[in-house]
Parts: sequence; structure tokens; C-alpha cells
Amino acid sequence: MATDEVVGEAVVTCEDLVKVFRSATGETHALRGIGLEVLPGVLTVVAGPSGSGKSSLLTLLGARDRPSAGQLTVLGSDVAAASTRQLRTLRRRRIGFVPQRSSEAVFPHVRAIDQLRQVGSWRGDGGDPAGALEAVGLGDRAGHLPSALSGGEQQRLAVALALVGSPQLVVADEPTAELDHANADKVMDALLATAAAGCAVVISSHDDRITHRADRLLRLRHGVVSSETSGQQATAAVIDSTGRLQLPPAVLDLFPSRRVVVETVGDEVRLRRPEETP
Repeated sequence: MATDEVVGEAVVTCEDLVKVFRSATGETHALRGIGLEVLPGVLTVVAGPSGSGKSSLLTLLGARDRPSAGQLTVLGSDVAAASTRQLRTLRRRRIGFVPQRSSEAVFPHVRAIDQLRQVGSWRGDGGDPAGALEAVGLGDRAGHLPSALSGGEQQRLAVALALVGSPQLVVADEPTAELDHANADKVMDALLATAAAGCAVVISSHDDRITHRADRLLRLRHGVVSSETSGQQATAAVIDSTGRLQLPPAVLDLFPSRRVVVETVGDEVRLRRPEETP
């Protein structure tokens, strides 16, 4: 794990974050009032079933889309209020992003090593292109074009592009989805090393082998954060700004009527089914 301590101020802050997609057939509420902070030096994994809002959340955290409602601040910029040009500059210079389709992140007609040199120069210090390739197991593919790389190799190249040049925030949507265990471990090692160096790293994953290596695990369900686990701490349910409590599925199943009696006993808060007697 990178660290269990707050290294500095939050890199990303979300308050009552909502994302709605509109089409001819109606509206889809992908996110329903997300509130969270993303901290430097911490690797956060976002998990949840398909349709839970993971990709929508990561796209917003990477400043690649604007929220429908709520407040989203990324590296000091109000994403809703910033101009398109300001967001483009923010993404290019300070944010590494790995989309689900790795082909969208690579330059098809540029050698791998030259892509890394270009992205590193945009971020100001050039970084270590050869080292970034070695970190994800592509040291022997430096002179190759993306067309000469397999799908998994292109995914690892997309990760290397996100990490080169010391970005302050890295957001990766399923960065190990196309990888075998050995290469997935290399990518996770590289992401954890980046977090340990002080970068805020947020990834999504369905893989328990990945979620178990997280400093912080957020579980999404129906567009809300249902639980949070940090380090060795117990899993915490999440209370949003309106006072709604998100119970983990196993606990929710104990309340089939979807009604709960809340009692306070000293410094404890207890939940019981309405038909129960104390």
C-alpha cells in the first residue's frame, strides 16, 4: 500500500455529484449524489457491478466530462465552470487517464517510446520514457507502432502514457481487464509506486486480486457509493449529505421491507426491523 496518511489537500473533491444522460427514450441517472475526496499518495479502487456508474465517475474525476449537477473540483479547477480550453490544458499537463478502450489513448502512427517522450514533454519534465515502458513490461517494444502490439500490450502502453512525466492525478478505467495475472501485477506495481511517490491514483476494477491491493476501496451501487474500506479499517457504510445511509447488500437483505428503526444507545447507533421488539 502507498500510505494510510493524508499527504496533502484533496486532489479531487465531489459534493452531491450527479450525472444524467439524456436520449430520445428518456433519462439515465448514472450518478446520484456522489460525495468523496481523492487524496494524494493513495491508490483508490472503485468497484461495483456493470451499470453501477464506475466509468461515469472516473470520466468525471479525470475532467473529461462535466457533471449534470453538484460540485466537482479537480486539481483546483471547477470542472463545471472551466472553459473547454482550460480543461484540455489541465488534462494534458497534470492528469494521466487510461480509458476502457486502450486504443483511444495511444497514437496509432507513433512508436511507443516517442509517444512517451511527447506526453512527458507536455507534462513539463519529460519523465523517464524507457523506465515507464520497463515498469509495465514493454521494454522490448519501445520501437513498435501500436498496430504491432497486442490488445494487452496496447493497454499497458496506455498505462505507461498515463504515468510518464509525474502527473498529479492518474485515473484508469479497468487498466488490467485484458491482462494475464503476471502483467496485471506489473501494472498494479507501477500504479502503487506512482501513488507512493505522491500522486493520487484512482482505478476501477472487477478483479478481487486488484481490489485487495488498494489503499482505499469504494463500492458503487445504483450510482451511489455504498461502502468504503481504507487499509485495515472495517468497511464503513456511507451517509450522503441529505442523511441517506447506504447499506451494503448483505445488510440491506436483512430489511426486506426497506424500512428501519434507528435507535441510539449511548454512543452507539442501532438499526432494527420495524416488527422487532427491543
